[in-house]
Amino acid sequence: MTGSRPRFLVIRLSSIGDIVHALPAVSALGETFPEAEIDWVVETRYAGLLEDNPFVHRLVKLDTLGWRRKLSSAQTFREVARGIRALRQSEYDAALDFQGLWKSAIIARLCRSQKRVGFAECWLREPAAAIFYTDRVAPHGRRHMIEQNLALAEYLGARASRWHFPLPRRREDEEYVDKELARLGSPEYMVINPGGGWTAKCWGPENYAALIRRLETEIPWKVLLTGSPAEGAAIQEILKQAEARQAVYFPSTLLQFVALARRTRLFVGCDTGPLHLAAAVGTPIVAIYGPTDPARNGPFSSSDIVLWNRGPINYTRRTPKPSYISGTSVDSVLAAIRERLRKAYG
Repeated sequence: MTGSRPRFLVIRLSSIGDIVHALPAVSALGETFPEAEIDWVVETRYAGLLEDNPFVHRLVKLDTLGWRRKLSSAQTFREVARGIRALRQSEYDAALDFQGLWKSAIIARLCRSQKRVGFAECWLREPAAAIFYTDRVAPHGRRHMIEQNLALAEYLGARASRWHFPLPRRREDEEYVDKELARLGSPEYMVINPGGGWTAKCWGPENYAALIRRLETEIPWKVLLTGSPAEGAAIQEILKQAEARQAVYFPSTLLQFVALARRTRLFVGCDTGPLHLAAAVGTPIVAIYGPTDPARNGPFSSSDIVLWNRGPINYTRRTPKPSYISGTSVDSVLAAIRERLRKAYG
């Protein structure tokens, strides 16, 4: 890059895991160009993940998910107009679209940047979005999404000596987790997160209940079940089925979960945001995958264990009769937990 103070606009609106997977690329930009100003366009509901990020100068918060539900509202039109003004507040040397959707590519086109960098068509969820890019990057040989995102940053001259995940560490979140763990009275515990983005990404609730029963006879730890508020009722049903004695529901905000993940001995769950947060902070992981490819977006530590069974079922989001991940037994998950704990703690 040329110029005394380069300016970059990062576009990665959502979701939790995808934002996490973009962090190393943005960190590489910031480390390579320490004088640069980097702005990030993000959905308002996920902006907390970028609080106090040392490489992000300004957050442009948009509520595109909310706008879709109220397209005819005058308030929505006002919010869209404010968002466009915020996008055009600064001129940029380059805008990088890590999302690859029509809406993210249009955001790149609306901002004041002559250079708009995105993935080539074959790597886009919505290939036609590429028409809005001036530069298209084909990340050949890059399997994991983190590596693909780094290809965009490297196109602009960035270099990454390591993957850096600067997630927030707020005192109030740390104190909440410490207080709750002290109340539970167990110095050692593991986290199970049974939720996921859609049904086919999840292991069955009856499987989690059976796993908890087995764990309580083998490992004298607390088992903390985590999930969004919308998943609370399902979690309570799992605990009821398990007739749990040592397992409890641990409600938390997103940033409180990050604080919890930093402390837990093991994370068990499927391809969902909390798993990617746990991977980013170095938590040992046993992952259960079905429709998605763990080589592309799974945990990236060579010590972590992934059980992957795509199964002969319809794994799409919109199937009228969704099914849970099939073919992964409770015995296999329990064996993976034993092996991952042995690797981590001997």
